[in-house]
Amino acid sequence: MRLGAVILGLGALCVASPAPLDKHNDVVNAFVNGVMGGVDDVVRGLLGHLSDAVNRGDRDEAIDILHQMSPSRKSLKSTEEAIARLQAIAASSGKDIDIVDYAAKLVANGLISGTVDGLFDYIDGFFSKESSNNNDNPSPPKKIYPKADSCDPAYSVPEDDLRSAIYIPPGFTYGEKPPVILFPGTGSNGYTAFKGNFIPLLTDVDWADPVWVNVPGFLNDDAQDNAEYAAYAMHYIAAITKRDIGIIAWSQGNIDVQWAFKYWPSTREVTTDHVAISADYKGTILANLLTLSGLINNPSVLQQKAGSDFINTLRADGGDSGYVPTTSIYSGLLDEIVQPQSGTIASAYMLDERGVGVTNAEVQKVCKGGLAGTLYTHESTLANPLAFALAKDALTHSGPGDLSRLDLGSVCASYLAPGLGLDDFLVTENAIVIAALSLVTYLPKAAEEPALRGYTVSPPQCKREQPFSA
Repeated sequence: MRLGAVILGLGALCVASPAPLDKHNDVVNAFVNGVMGGVDDVVRGLLGHLSDAVNRGDRDEAIDILHQMSPSRKSLKSTEEAIARLQAIAASSGKDIDIVDYAAKLVANGLISGTVDGLFDYIDGFFSKESSNNNDNPSPPKKIYPKADSCDPAYSVPEDDLRSAIYIPPGFTYGEKPPVILFPGTGSNGYTAFKGNFIPLLTDVDWADPVWVNVPGFLNDDAQDNAEYAAYAMHYIAAITKRDIGIIAWSQGNIDVQWAFKYWPSTREVTTDHVAISADYKGTILANLLTLSGLINNPSVLQQKAGSDFINTLRADGGDSGYVPTTSIYSGLLDEIVQPQSGTIASAYMLDERGVGVTNAEVQKVCKGGLAGTLYTHESTLANPLAFALAKDALTHSGPGDLSRLDLGSVCASYLAPGLGLDDFLVTENAIVIAALSLVTYLPKAAEEPALRGYTVSPPQCKREQPFSA
């Protein structure tokens, strides 16, 4: 059976969510009916060849075709037009394509900033200093390696690698303002994931001071290693600032952070908040389907399959509940990467058995009838105004973000978080295109998910006078 046919059947379930505003629907429908109208015949043909290559699992041909892709000659004139075009692609073809084909359609319709070859440069290592994982950061003022506490397992990744992956902007205040770590998702690094959204939103404000983590391998490697980067970053930034930290993560980054909280319990003591965007705490059934061709059988992708050993282990023994105040924001219409993603069965839905405080916010339900409650994809949720408002509320109050403290009429009345514009939106879309390129180019592919580490079966034996925070 062709992969597209399988996803087509799934797609019928994906779109069973509240409809956007009628006026907005008219705009989207116009693009649905002619979504490829600005694409020339050559690019249209390349999309067809790419679909065939993906279904065959032909990595080399897929990479060659992606290099040939070019954006539409029809330029975008407004943010509204860009969002309508994105929503049309998701609504019309997001049901029967995988992430690679989806990303190619974003390119073909002009929904990227720059060129495809420029985005490939990130994958090939020709990136800016902000995207580097080879940063010269000073040693922490106290010992946090090989473990910060006797109850933690020892890190397996060398400390130089863990520390150099953290990018600290020149304007960082080292504790004068509350530090916030930005942690990316599969196929991205901290800069490519957050450059068009939370980096500009948190820069030069008095209530947050952002740093980000550029994990080597673009989070395609074993998620257990990726989680070590999260755990180390939390302790490192807390140590150099002498303040507790907040952490905002996207996609896989959230299960890496949750894994760190579970198995490096000392991280809970230095973290005030976890804000989760488009999380896949239950994995995603799309990963079960999209790995059939072998094209993106990367270690962390296999670990994100619904029912994987990694996901089952993460969720066991209370891992499906928050360890620190947690605010989870996600889109029920239409996350093209994580499914199911609506209601209490949403992969992003977090429980609260420890009573630390958890807020789950599906943007279509919270902002029903507003522009912020229309169709949002896995990546565009990063720029959603409700996501930013809840993140700010969480970081500036004790506990998770609280919807009752927000002026939802105002928050939900726009497509993008205040301060973001068309250029930022296109840079945010770059994140999913870079992720697709990274997924395809990554080697070596894996036959099965990585084995679970010993600490998941036999945690370190430790004694503490005071228990870890709830």
